[in-house]
This record gives sequence, structure tokens and C-alpha cells, in this order.
Amino acid sequence: MSKEQLLPFDYKQLQALDVVVREQNFERAARRLNLTQSAVSQRIKLLEQAVAQPLLLRTTPPTPTPLGQQLLSHYRQVSQLERELLPQLRVEAPQMPLRVSMAVNADSLATWFLPALAPLLAQHPIELDLRIEDETRTLERLRQGEVFGAVSTQATPLSGCHASLLGRMEYALVCSPSFADHYFASGLTLDNLQRAPGVAFDQRDDMHITYMQEPFSLQPGGYPCHTVRSSEAFIALACAGVAYCLIPRLQIAQELASGALLVLGSPPLYRQLYWHRWVLERGLHQKISQAILQHGQQCLLPVVAP
Repeated sequence: MSKEQLLPFDYKQLQALDVVVREQNFERAARRLNLTQSAVSQRIKLLEQAVAQPLLLRTTPPTPTPLGQQLLSHYRQVSQLERELLPQLRVEAPQMPLRVSMAVNADSLATWFLPALAPLLAQHPIELDLRIEDETRTLERLRQGEVFGAVSTQATPLSGCHASLLGRMEYALVCSPSFADHYFASGLTLDNLQRAPGVAFDQRDDMHITYMQEPFSLQPGGYPCHTVRSSEAFIALACAGVAYCLIPRLQIAQELASGALLVLGSPPLYRQLYWHRWVLERGLHQKISQAILQHGQQCLLPVVAP
């Protein structure tokens, strides 16, 4: 495409598209933008005319088309970078907090992730906006432009992003001594697992599903399992003697040392984690990435070469 053919984006039109998708409703988007619904609709139509393609499916709720999602990702990245740049341009104005959006899995959040950010949070006006997802699904937030970085098990970066290895998270299958006596007195067997209640992050917790499928050929629904979207609650349930769970060893060092939890007779599981972020990161975003990589690589296990 020649320079003459390049489309100059109208960011008010992109903003209208973004707000409609976020609010999931034209009426709410209009209120947020202090416009009429027809004005919001007209901005999106003009944007669609400029690219000669539909960008928004007028469903309930409104859904962006693939091209619409690409434009939203671009707009959200530019908006995030702009928010970081503006305080530097307004020398005399008080520095406003920079809102930083990241996607992270619950296990990293409960162990090494927040300590990695603590020094920067103490030094700079930063507001965190953390999106908690399973580590196999965090990249979708980055793909949609909702976050500038994500902790993921995927090694391959998205277009326009970098990916760096953090290390391996070690998981152990644990329960309380009383739970082990009640359900696993005869060992970790198929029959016992079909009776013993476990706990998973959600119904798509592929680590728990994989663990049950590969050694024991148990399918989802073939064993009792609580659904709790908090790794801290995993520990509480296990310590209370009402469930077993797969949990990072980093998170249960005290419970293992005190005997409140014990490791069931199974090999540990490992998950390799990567930090994905925009290629265009700069300033505080770049410092945040450096802090995450440095602390994550210190806390997680190194990857063993095959």
C-alpha cells in the first residue's frame, strides 16, 4: 500500500467503537461519551466506510469483526502509550497515575508476580488493572488489546509482541493428613480419585483435567470437583480437609513445613511460563517488563535442557 493509500484513522471514531464494545450497548456508550446514540452510530459507520468493511456486528451485545478487533487492539495500545506520555508533556501539571493493564494467572499472582512490581509501585504513581485468567488463556486479553502484557504458557509471541521465558512453575498434588487418611489410605488409585473431591480454577482448568486424564483416564464429570477461581482458596479448602488440589510449591512452603498439607504420592507437574508484551513498550511499561522478567526468573525454576 502506497503512502497515498494509507488510511489516517479518526481516533474519535475508534473511541466510539471501543466504548460500544466495552459497554456492550449503544445507549450506555452514548451516555459515557456524552453523545446521542445516532452520533455514536454515525462515527462507527464513517469508520466502516473508511475501511470499506464492517467493523461491528449489530448483535446483542455488539461484537467486533476480526478487522474491528485489530483496530481496537491498535487503538487501545496507542491509548495506553498516550496516557504514559501525557504527564511528561505537562511539566507543570501534577502527575496523574498511569493505569497499567496486565493479564496474569492466579498462581503467579499469589506467589511471585506482585513482589516483582512492589518496588515500582512504591516509586511511581501506577494503578494496576489485573485481569485474572488461566495461564493458557491470558494471551487472548493481549490479542484483544485489553492489556499491554500477559503471563502465559504459550512460547510463540503474537504479531507486534515480544515473548521471554520466565521459568518453570512446579505444582504438587496436596491434601491434609486427615483427608489422605480418609480417601487415599490405599494410595492414589482410580477408585479413590473417583470418590475424593478436588478443586479446580474453573471448568476449563486444563492442568487439572490433563492430570486426571493422562495417568487415570478420568474425564471431566467423572470425579467430584469444586470450582473456585482463587488459588488461596485452594489452600484453605485443602487445609480444612475437604478437598485435594494441584498447587504451586512456592505457595505452600509453610503448610508443607508445618505438616498442615502433605504431598500425595505423585510426580510433580511443571508449567513453563512466558512474559508477553508489546514491541512498542517504553518508559514505565518497559520498566515493568524488566522487573517482571528479573523477579520471575529468580523465583521460578530454570528450564532443563532436553
